[in-house]
Amino acid sequence: MSIVVFSHEDCLKHIPNEQHPECPARIEAINDQLIRSGLDFVLIRKQATEAPWEAIQAAHSQAHIDFIRAEIPEYDHEWIDPDTLVTPGSLTAALKAAGSAVNAVDDVMTTLNKQAFCAVRPPGHHATRTKAMGFCLFNNIAIAAYHAIEKHGLERVAIVDFDVHHGNGTEDIVQGDDRILFCSSFQQAFYPFTGEDSSAGKVHNVPLPAGCKGEQWQQAVSEKWFSALDQFQPQLVLISAGFDGHAEDEMSQFLLKEEDYHWISVKLKEIADKHCDGRIVSTLEGGYNLSALGRSVVAHLKGLL
Repeated sequence: MSIVVFSHEDCLKHIPNEQHPECPARIEAINDQLIRSGLDFVLIRKQATEAPWEAIQAAHSQAHIDFIRAEIPEYDHEWIDPDTLVTPGSLTAALKAAGSAVNAVDDVMTTLNKQAFCAVRPPGHHATRTKAMGFCLFNNIAIAAYHAIEKHGLERVAIVDFDVHHGNGTEDIVQGDDRILFCSSFQQAFYPFTGEDSSAGKVHNVPLPAGCKGEQWQQAVSEKWFSALDQFQPQLVLISAGFDGHAEDEMSQFLLKEEDYHWISVKLKEIADKHCDGRIVSTLEGGYNLSALGRSVVAHLKGLL
């Protein structure tokens, strides 16, 4: 069994300033750890293509798309919110990041490959239907979900987001759509300060306090997610894989470790094996301590294997 890894060197062309945590070195750190771990030998590497505009339009308003295109500078960078900037290569990178998720859905739906991981940036889960924010320009995982529904005829798609920040953009886009189940765990009273009171219908949020350790996190998501996922019987499992809850990552006050990311990956694979012939697409969200990020991605992929 192998995992297909989609990426593209264009994802390195989104180049924030030196102080910005969402940097090209994140992808390089992942690749280095995959090689060092020996896992690279059981991965299939594929080049991402740009997402078609119609796929992006399924998740975002035309006004948002036009705004991002208009804001791309010819030189240097342009801030579009206090956390998020664009540079000359940002649109190309964002289209490849979203395209990677689309490619991965096509791959697991039409080939013998059942698991795919998108090693891409910029991340996506904070981008709402109408707004870029939180380092995110286009919502890669929501774009993937609607591509699966509209191009492959799926009726039930699950999105599981274990980034330490609430996937507010994904929730904004998919809430109210009974074809999509959304699960998000995150540090409460923390950026983007949403999600604590919005669990309803097909949305299952798990806010947890600063200082949360693996045992507490595992118990909470087990109670809130797994029965809902089993009842939903997804035809595809999508993962917003954020690793910024790691104890070594200064972006948050969670205290998770690699074994926690391995554990959730095993659990989600069991659900995918039970309901959708093992079909999983995971795409990178957060994770800013480079060493912890690389090690956590290795643990995540080993869990999916």
